[in-house]
Amino acid sequence: MSVSLKKGQKVSLTKESNGGLNTVLVGLGWDEAAKKKSGGFFSSLFSSAGESIDCDASALMLRNGKLVGTHDVVYFGNLAHSTGTVTHLGDNLTGEGMGDDEQIIVNLAQVPADYDRIVMVVNIYKASERNQHFGMIKNAFIRIVDSRNNAELCRFNLSDDYTGMTAMIFGELYRSGGEWKFNAIGQGTTDSSLKELLARFHD
Repeated sequence: MSVSLKKGQKVSLTKESNGGLNTVLVGLGWDEAAKKKSGGFFSSLFSSAGESIDCDASALMLRNGKLVGTHDVVYFGNLAHSTGTVTHLGDNLTGEGMGDDEQIIVNLAQVPADYDRIVMVVNIYKASERNQHFGMIKNAFIRIVDSRNNAELCRFNLSDDYTGMTAMIFGELYRSGGEWKFNAIGQGTTDSSLKELLARFHD
């Protein structure tokens, strides 16, 4: 049975999976909120011209809690980590449809010991240019699924008001006491690009 998490809650994935957990699927999803009616000619002229919001999910592999280099970032431009332990299944340009919008596979059993955290982040592509933010997004979530049987171990629904936020730290997988756990973070940021967001995790 899936555990429903609140912001800041942590859960042991090993215990939830009854042991033997090797590979998990990290599913991230969101929907575009209904657009508000235009307030007239000028408001529509300076809107984002009705463009779909393109959210991009990335996995940051940290060593001692820090991002060593961009080679440890798995995203639409680098779909697989060099170790083969983290794989991004591809970019969804609109977020339309039911279920996960983007998925990342993590082979927890094979992640090299010097990596202690895998942080899942999402940023809005060209957010500033298109005048878009997470206040225009609804039903955002992150979930962890046991790849052996497709059983959902836990889910975190992001329910805060993220108006003005252009990037999001959804959650993280981390090692603790010889097992893997998940931390529901849900922290919005005003970083305008993935590069800007990554700077938060450097030394």
